[in-house]
Amino acid sequence: MNNRTLIIVAALLLAILAISSSAFVVKETEKAVLLRFGEVVRSDYGPGLYFKIPLVHQLRKFDARIQTVDSSPVRMLNSENKFMMVDSYAKYRISDVDRFYVATRGDERNAVRLLAEQINDRLRNQFGVRDLHEVVSGQRDELMAEITKNLNQAAQGNLGVEIIDVRVKRIDLPPEVSESVFQRMRAGRELEARDHRAKGEEASERIRANADRQVVEIGSEAYRKSEELRGAGDAEAAKIYAQAFNKDPEFYSFTRSLKAYRDSFNDRADTLLLKPDSEFFRYLKDSEGGTDQ
Repeated sequence: MNNRTLIIVAALLLAILAISSSAFVVKETEKAVLLRFGEVVRSDYGPGLYFKIPLVHQLRKFDARIQTVDSSPVRMLNSENKFMMVDSYAKYRISDVDRFYVATRGDERNAVRLLAEQINDRLRNQFGVRDLHEVVSGQRDELMAEITKNLNQAAQGNLGVEIIDVRVKRIDLPPEVSESVFQRMRAGRELEARDHRAKGEEASERIRANADRQVVEIGSEAYRKSEELRGAGDAEAAKIYAQAFNKDPEFYSFTRSLKAYRDSFNDRADTLLLKPDSEFFRYLKDSEGGTDQ
């Protein structure tokens, strides 16, 4: 290998080294800033291949995807002067990488710390004018939406990040006040339970009284109808008896006498004291019912 070949190989190696040290790729999930001696000279990079001057320019890349700020639980005071332990988190992403780099000096830990402080400040301000019920359930969604909106405006202007959402993971009472609060809540629930029981007993008594009244009314109506039917039956029977008596009075009298004999002498121990010429024995002495003169 002669000197000319060595020079060509060395030149190629230097060219490859220069290209590799000056070319860079920005991915779709990244944002980049180009620095010149520590100062930002360009930050509007989209996905693609770019070049820089080696030893003069320095490239910094940041994740452009949604990130999470998971704050530590913070002690806060509500409008009832009761302390609460609030555990929250936020979702954000870089919207202005130039401003983000200047505000954090390229350290994402600074961004997380600053966002956590701002989140806790806004939560503390909002919880300070609300009671426990409002921050737990009553106005929680409205509260989070308002905090997200206000924090997003401040974060975009100061840090160059967009706040996607702010949420409270958990709200606990400190141990020194939780027992008294739970006792008060338990007493309230017991009072509510007694009220429900009293209302239930009142309703049951009302239903029972109504049922008893209906039983009496139904029984009275049934007795009235039975008496009407019995009276109608007795009237019909009397009518039939009367019609039969009018057709053959002697036969009717005879059958009535037989029934009286059967009822009177139903048992051998029965005793009947009557005169021999009594009307009761008219058909025993004469089959045609005649009487002695």
